[in-house]
Amino acid sequence: MGTAQFIPGINAAREALIQEHVKIKEVFVREGKRGPRTGELIKLATERGIKVTFVSGRDLDQLMPAVTHQGIVVSAEGFQYTSLKELVDKALQVPGYALLLASDHITDEGNLGSLVRTGAFFGAQGLVLPKDRSAKMTGTVIKRSAGGWFTLPVSRVVNLGRALDELDKRGFWIVGASVGGSETIYQFDWNRNVALILGNEAKGLSRSVEERCHQLVGIPSVGRMTSLNVSVAAGVILSEIMRQRRVSKGEAGGSFHREERR
Repeated sequence: MGTAQFIPGINAAREALIQEHVKIKEVFVREGKRGPRTGELIKLATERGIKVTFVSGRDLDQLMPAVTHQGIVVSAEGFQYTSLKELVDKALQVPGYALLLASDHITDEGNLGSLVRTGAFFGAQGLVLPKDRSAKMTGTVIKRSAGGWFTLPVSRVVNLGRALDELDKRGFWIVGASVGGSETIYQFDWNRNVALILGNEAKGLSRSVEERCHQLVGIPSVGRMTSLNVSVAAGVILSEIMRQRRVSKGEAGGSFHREERR
């Protein structure tokens, strides 16, 4: 069982309240806060038998310092991580090709939350996080994910390299996003089981991860900027993955050459 955590913000609170599997302990509302959205949250909490406590804005600021909580904070049981084996087993059961994401020590909580949201939007089956030197699934990350955490399982592993080795054994192509990629995301054939690795905000992919990649791919730049925010880069790549896979299923014109996994 995870440790207790606080989920700030109206949208994140609503998402938590409408998901029956999320175990909520209490809902804190700023005194004097009104409006239909606040009323809906209170009604949802009451229907589930969850205690609603009205507190001062100062109390909420102390509870969630330096976080925009919008006068609403939910106290819930901590995020439940999924084992790597369960993550992979479920991914390989989906129709078509599996798609997993992995974070190579992304430390910014905002970036991780946006990555979770992006992965959920494009239908990835899971995300792998290293335990050390990485952001984890905190209330801030959950808020930034805008509900994506409900549909994107996350596995937290002790050693990312060993986790990638396991994915390799299970038949995944390990593909790293890198400015120095030898192929563009448009040249690479995504019609296979893929684990897409996204690197640290400042350093990119670590050497140990690069060495495990079957392929490094890059996003071609046509402007003066040479790099993108990690969640934006993920969105660009995932969009191309979905486009190619739709094409392969006959949902659009065109075809792609299939390669054997080395």
